[in-house]
Amino acid sequence: MSYLPNPPTSPLPLWHLPLRLHKLRFPMPPLRAWLWAAMAAVLVFFMLPIAFLAATSFKTRDEVLSGQFLPLHPTLANWSKVFEIAPLHLHLLNSLAVAVLSVAITLAIAVPAVYAVVKLQRGRWLAGALLSSYVAPPVVALLPLFFLLRWLGLNNSLVGLGLVHGLVNVPVAFWLLRSFFKQIPLALDEAAWLDGVGYWKTLWRINLPLLWPGLVSTALVCLILSYNEFLLASVLNSRPDLRSITVAISLFQGERIVNFGQMAAASLVGIAPVYLLALAFQKNLIGGLSASAGR
Repeated sequence: MSYLPNPPTSPLPLWHLPLRLHKLRFPMPPLRAWLWAAMAAVLVFFMLPIAFLAATSFKTRDEVLSGQFLPLHPTLANWSKVFEIAPLHLHLLNSLAVAVLSVAITLAIAVPAVYAVVKLQRGRWLAGALLSSYVAPPVVALLPLFFLLRWLGLNNSLVGLGLVHGLVNVPVAFWLLRSFFKQIPLALDEAAWLDGVGYWKTLWRINLPLLWPGLVSTALVCLILSYNEFLLASVLNSRPDLRSITVAISLFQGERIVNFGQMAAASLVGIAPVYLLALAFQKNLIGGLSASAGR
């Protein structure tokens, strides 16, 4: 009996290593882990610009020009100068007032129009005509709208700007509400008509209560579009006290120097109301838009 240790085995040749690794079975992560990873990647993708904007608002001018992501020496100078240069609270109120007025005008026009097309089967050409209005760029309508508001005496006013925004958003509201009206059974309207109920009462008492989620989501979309609009607000309204928040933010860009830190701070102030509003009504917004897209 030998007490000598076992002889050393010969080393594995390098060309056998891929064959051995191929036979090994590594545990695959579950499907839920892949979903969480995908959602995290999407969240980072959409939140990264907001994070960069927030970081830029605390940077000095030299740190902004250096291009680094996080500020080495955070400062609140940009935030204090923003409210000294421009009354952002007044511009926020102007934008919200114009947006609310435009939403009221848009829904007042779009709801009866969609009801007539979907339920009464009248004016089927209206859907294509409204959609064709988006073919031309908005700058084409600037001069006609300017002289029209001047003729009406609504130039340089929040009412005139809200009227224009309300008319511009009618095609968007029409196509969003069209799918919601189709989800309401036509038998409800026909039963009301047989009982002698008129078209307007049928729309008000039967369709609108069932259309509430669609109205909320459509109103939010149109409000955000009006709140973020810049071209019409910069041309049709030149009074400093009636500027919208988008026009006020653009004024932080000088002729030679762009105040990126101050512009970032003002942009965050402008984003906050719409973000909080969308967060408060996120169930109605997501549910309404998903229902509209699925039909």
